Amino acid sequence: MRLPRVALALVGLAAAGLVLAWVFLGSATIAKDTSFTIPAGASVAAVADKLEAEGLITSASGFMLQARIFGSDTPIQAGEFLLTPDMSQGDILAAFQSGDVIRRFVTIPEGMPSILVWERLMAEELLSGEVAVPPEGSILPDTYAFERGQSRASLVEQMQAAMDKALAEEWAKRSPGIAVDTMRDALILASIVEKETGKPEERRMVAGLYSNRVRTGMKLQADPTIIYPVTKGKPLGRRIKQSEIAAVNGYNTYTRTGLPEGPITNPGRASIAAVLNPESTGALFMVADGTGGHWFADTLEQHNANVAKWYAIRRERGEM
Repeated sequence: MRLPRVALALVGLAAAGLVLAWVFLGSATIAKDTSFTIPAGASVAAVADKLEAEGLITSASGFMLQARIFGSDTPIQAGEFLLTPDMSQGDILAAFQSGDVIRRFVTIPEGMPSILVWERLMAEELLSGEVAVPPEGSILPDTYAFERGQSRASLVEQMQAAMDKALAEEWAKRSPGIAVDTMRDALILASIVEKETGKPEERRMVAGLYSNRVRTGMKLQADPTIIYPVTKGKPLGRRIKQSEIAAVNGYNTYTRTGLPEGPITNPGRASIAAVLNPESTGALFMVADGTGGHWFADTLEQHNANVAKWYAIRRERGEM
């Protein structure tokens, strides 16, 4: 059955229209997933030229024409975008206008000291600019998104704002009668709790123990406070020397009463919450139990018995 001449003419016109559209508007030619970066302040014309130069569209002028005819008035955004083979020129333009940029992530684990935070940020090649080592305790451990070319300084500001917010929120929920009077002191004590136990279920108990010591005026005698002035939070890599235990400085809680002069790491939110809502306990002493946790004791006699058990474990392991 033959089509009427009018129908054939319409089909021919439609085909011709498609050819003209391809010629004048061009098309996307993305062969594989491709990262495309738009610099800050770039115009649509500059972006179109860059797309053509990188072989991602057939015609910069066609892209511009399509943008004028079919695009919205929304400006394009700066950043790094993921272009995929299934995207049309209209899809590309929409992605640029929506600001749907590629986001990368950097993770700051709980208890990472600021010197190691700084090293991690400086090692991230997709960040830009210099930044000083942040003040200890000012960074909230978490996973943070960033864009290619983002400044390290802006990312540090984001991390510090997160810490300020978290500390204020936890302070608002603090229990009555806690051992610390200020958010700064809570942060300092939380940094000790963070370094003293790797078991989440122990945090409130360790916080309760140190809170008891603060209230009674006992020296905290926290080993991490000996190490901090020596390494600024990095691993010591050896046993603590007697001279370091006896050292008098602003951090060593074996030779000073009360809290150190500042945090010894960046505590996580859970350690802050533990200090502000500590376990109600009579414990004043603790010693490792060989599993990564601790035995707790209310009296020196109980503590000495726990120490004897710990020494027995170490002898069995050949450590003594």
